[in-house]
Amino acid sequence: MNTDVREPSAKYLLQMDFQPSEIGPIPRDWTLSTVGAEFNVQLGKMLDAERNVGIEKPYLGNKAVQWGRVEVSETQTMRMSRADLEKFRLQSGDLLVCEGGEVGRAAIWDAPLIECYYQKALHRLRPIRGYEPRLMLAVLQLWASRGVLANYVTQTSIAHLPKEKFVAVPIPRPTPDEQRAIATALSDVDALIAGLERLFAKKRNIKQAAMQQLLTGQTRLPGFSGAWTVKRLGDVGHCLRGVAYRGDADLFPHDTEQTKRLLRSNNVQDAMVVATDVQFVNAACVSEHQILRAGDVLICMANGSKSLVGKAGYFDREDGFEYTFGAFMGVFRRADVAERRFVFYLFQTGRYRDYINNLLAGSSINNLSPASVMSLEFSFPAKEEQTAIATVLFDMDTDLSALEARLAKTRAIKQGMMQELLTGRTRLV
Repeated sequence: MNTDVREPSAKYLLQMDFQPSEIGPIPRDWTLSTVGAEFNVQLGKMLDAERNVGIEKPYLGNKAVQWGRVEVSETQTMRMSRADLEKFRLQSGDLLVCEGGEVGRAAIWDAPLIECYYQKALHRLRPIRGYEPRLMLAVLQLWASRGVLANYVTQTSIAHLPKEKFVAVPIPRPTPDEQRAIATALSDVDALIAGLERLFAKKRNIKQAAMQQLLTGQTRLPGFSGAWTVKRLGDVGHCLRGVAYRGDADLFPHDTEQTKRLLRSNNVQDAMVVATDVQFVNAACVSEHQILRAGDVLICMANGSKSLVGKAGYFDREDGFEYTFGAFMGVFRRADVAERRFVFYLFQTGRYRDYINNLLAGSSINNLSPASVMSLEFSFPAKEEQTAIATVLFDMDTDLSALEARLAKTRAIKQGMMQELLTGRTRLV
């Protein structure tokens, strides 16, 4: 079994009051149990439109269960017989576990709906001798992150976790008091994470609304007036296509004095340019104007997925390296440095996305040309107002980035807490 735990010596375990177990060292006052010994495990009702009879009732499928939460918006209905109603009705506190897809993904049902049932893609766990469901949820999260559940997955066309294997999954069994203490501590962190996620979503929505208002002139910043002017992007800058190179002959595994860092579609993430998983291209293939400059807008010009064509990110890296971009990419570059960020925000609007969709409509080739990008028309205010608008939106982005970093740090803290608390290395009672 893969538990990512190095087995310590028996002498060390004795000194630390630990005992060896199938899942690694655990405290001597804990026992090793299994899912089946602690929970009544039951798969949900099979979906079969021809055979299912009875009353239409709401049910949950695999997609509705995310880590730590149930998306009731994903609820659908199916016909349930009287026996089905008794067998598959959810109770508050039931733990729902994905049988397929992301195997082991789980959430506790806290009864946001008065009546609900579940489909066969889910296991329903109900304690039979007092095991804390919140603790079981944390164990599943830890086991999933360690790859432990992979040892119990049946791999056919789609990976799934059958009941007969799931019930045999080993789990630690602390004392009831410690179970509650661990579950409460981790639940408190979960509540903090959920609050940060809600705040992030709220601030992101506020920014989207601000973009809609400010970039169209529907709302003006204090001190600004006057008409806006409709211009083509080609009137304020130009679009360049990326580097053409001879496949592997011009690509290198490492950075050298003869290479440039090459960015591709995967380097544009959430409207930012990230320098992860870069390739290195022969510098002889790169012209001077294909070296990225601060304020460039990097654009995906061609992609197998039409929805990815046109995605754009703002380039502002200052890490001492020179970057270029691949043949399926393009760059929009504005001469006036002070207003480059305003143009970048235009690339994040629904109007821009509509333009791209119209350009690609009816075509089997998901490809933009520099000329097509430069033909796009937007309304532009005076230079000072462009700068002011870009500053407001940039401040919002900075706030969102700080909140996202805090959220990532809190998630990492929870992961560390699980490693400590669920192995008994840190005790709460």
